[in-house]
Amino acid sequence: MSYPSPSFEDKVCPPERLAERLAALPRPLVFTNGCFDILHRGHVTYLAQARALGASLVLGLNTDASVRRQGKGDDRPINNELNRAAVLAALESVSLVTWFDADTPAELIEQVRPDVLVKGGDWTVDKIVGSSETLARGGQVHSIPFLFDTSTTKTLQRIRAAEGKA
Repeated sequence: MSYPSPSFEDKVCPPERLAERLAALPRPLVFTNGCFDILHRGHVTYLAQARALGASLVLGLNTDASVRRQGKGDDRPINNELNRAAVLAALESVSLVTWFDADTPAELIEQVRPDVLVKGGDWTVDKIVGSSETLARGGQVHSIPFLFDTSTTKTLQRIRAAEGKA
């Protein structure tokens, strides 16, 4: 017996198909980006709050190479980009997942041209990449405060400590 692919897989969009997929999304369109390596409550809460700011949420995912350049650790990301994209696409709040390999999402943000640009509370609005361009187009930029003291780095530290590798 064969089983169909889950419908959330359709929300994973290679960058070269992004233009056609964006045209089909309802507006206002919200954009955020990040690594989202080991998904936790802070991530899913943040993504749900971001989605509530518009009708669609496009997530720009750092590629594996982009994550490694951020200096998060030699073994990061733990999950590869296609696995991270699929898990994120399975979330109800996420409309579309694409990826970028640059050190910042600036080019991707200009391609998406979101109505609302969002990052987590560790970013002030003036430091959010794409903020000035989004505001100049008449869009909004939000820095959403963290509600939960969770992070992938802290989770990995606890795992490593439990394994005696910290």
